[in-house]
Amino acid sequence: MRAIQVTEIGGPEVLRLAELPDPEPEPGQLLVEVAAAGVNFLDTYQRSGAYPVPLPFIPGREGAGTVTAVGPDATGFATGEQVAWATSLGSYAEQVVVPAEQAVPVPPDLPIQTAAGCLLQGMTAHYLVVSVHGVQPGETVLVHAAAGGMGLLLTQMATARGGRVIGTVSTPEKERLAREAGAAEVIRYTEIDDLAGEVRQLTGGAGVAAVYDGVGASTFDASLSSLRPRGMLALYGAASGPVPPVDPQRLNSAGSVFLTRPTLGHYVATREELLWRAGEVFDSILAGSLRITIGGRYPLADAQRAHQDLQGRRSTGKLLLLPH
Repeated sequence: MRAIQVTEIGGPEVLRLAELPDPEPEPGQLLVEVAAAGVNFLDTYQRSGAYPVPLPFIPGREGAGTVTAVGPDATGFATGEQVAWATSLGSYAEQVVVPAEQAVPVPPDLPIQTAAGCLLQGMTAHYLVVSVHGVQPGETVLVHAAAGGMGLLLTQMATARGGRVIGTVSTPEKERLAREAGAAEVIRYTEIDDLAGEVRQLTGGAGVAAVYDGVGASTFDASLSSLRPRGMLALYGAASGPVPPVDPQRLNSAGSVFLTRPTLGHYVATREELLWRAGEVFDSILAGSLRITIGGRYPLADAQRAHQDLQGRRSTGKLLLLPH
């Protein structure tokens, strides 16, 4: 099969197309023909070595496709069934083996590319606005990179729960996308010097109940300064680089605020929780209350360009690799 293989850590140039042996499902696994693989910042962290993965490896933890073989003791699935996954490495390939316990059935009415592009970010947005800080009607929250794949989902979900979203973006086009997703206020951070001051002005000096920050180093200080007393800073990513060590006393002086660095795996730790979160995402898409924006589709061989576009902030919405 064709797959993208990483044999050394580094920039996008280490994503190389290779011919590899077809995988075989082991006990508890499904063999899946990949229809589409999601491209996520997590993939760039693993490629660069920020999140170490044993070499060599095939990147990509998210995708969707058709089951072509069922390994021993893999129950609940049959060949020909369409499935999606968000926590199984090896998706940048024509075929992948997925543990059956990590696979989610795709509803018949859901397009397979939508299924491939909604699960990792959709469930992440779900746990952030439902479980990390459950957005309440009338609350104001701050969403960074509001026109990105995660930002658009966070904005829609927070707004659906009755929240008022302030989004940050870099361009007028991205502002339009954020407002279409439901952002009540949009700050173009490239045009101001004091992001936290803008947030304070938009909240009458009170600050926001929560900040959903996937940017990291370049936004952390402003995020912390934007919180109301006892607010929640959910640092779920580091697109601009990791945040330096933080003195806990800063949380006190900011107003007895909370800081968490969550990850999806801990919020889909059981099969029941995985199916619940995935089901809520799928149901919202089918009901029309959650819109998935596919911002780019790339042939498998163009994985380098997909990573460059994602990290260069030249993209909006979700990026997909298409192996076939």
